[in-house]
Amino acid sequence: MNALIVYAHPEPRSFNGAMKDLAVETLTAAGHRVTVADLYREGFNPAAGPWDFTSRGDPERFELGAEQARAARHRTFAPDVQREIDRLFAADLVVLQFPMWWFSMPAMLKGWIDRVFAFGTAYDFGKTWDRGVLRGRRAMLSMTTSAPPSVFQPDGRNGDLERILWPIHAGALALCGYNVLPPFVGYGVPFVGTAGRQAILDRFRERLLRIETTAPLYFHPLADYTPEGRLREGIEPRTPGQHRPGQPVRG
Repeated sequence: MNALIVYAHPEPRSFNGAMKDLAVETLTAAGHRVTVADLYREGFNPAAGPWDFTSRGDPERFELGAEQARAARHRTFAPDVQREIDRLFAADLVVLQFPMWWFSMPAMLKGWIDRVFAFGTAYDFGKTWDRGVLRGRRAMLSMTTSAPPSVFQPDGRNGDLERILWPIHAGALALCGYNVLPPFVGYGVPFVGTAGRQAILDRFRERLLRIETTAPLYFHPLADYTPEGRLREGIEPRTPGQHRPGQPVRG
C-alpha cells in the first residue's frame, strides 16, 4: 500500500512531529511505502489564487473552480500544486496529521485541500461520494487536542467531536470518495505528562497496524437522496451532520 502523510505543524520537535515519525516507522516496517508532505518545512503556499496555474482560461476575471477544471484538462497547474496532486493520486491511504486549532485544522492544511482537491481532479460533476474519483482509497485524520476527551462528548463543553469534524470528514474526504476511517485523537497532549504521551503513541501504533482492516465511518450513498439532495422518506439519518427538520441532531 502507498501511504501519504500530510503533516501540518511548524515545529519538527512537536508531539505531532513524533506522531508523524511513528507513522512513517510503523507503516514502513509493515511493508507499506510512505511519502510525507511536510507542508511547513517544504514552504507550501496555502493561499489559492491565480498563481495556481501556468496559464489562465479567463485572464480578466479569476474563478478558482473554472480554472481548476481547465487545468485538469490541460495539465496547467503550477508545479507545486501538480506535485501535491501527483502525491495524492499515488496514495492508497492518506493520513492528515495536525493539531486542532480553533476547532479545526491549521490554515496551512486547509489551504492544501483548497489547492490540491481541485475541481476536475479530486472531484467532478457526477463524481462525488460513493461515485467519487478517489473511491476505494482510505483516509484518516490523526490529530491532537489540548483538551480532554470528556469535553468533546455530545454533552461536553466543546461539543460532539463527530460534528466538529464533519466538514473535514464529509465535506472534503467522503465527498471525494474516500473510505473515511474513524479519527485517531491524542487528547490533552500538553497536560498528560510523559507517560500519558507515550500511551497515546502506543495506541497510535496499534491503530496504524490495523489500518487496512479498520471499518470506515458511514456516509449515506447517493441513492439514499432525492434529486434535490434530501434524504428519501423512510431513511433514518445515520451521520453526525444530518437530522430531520424539527428533530434533534444525532448524538
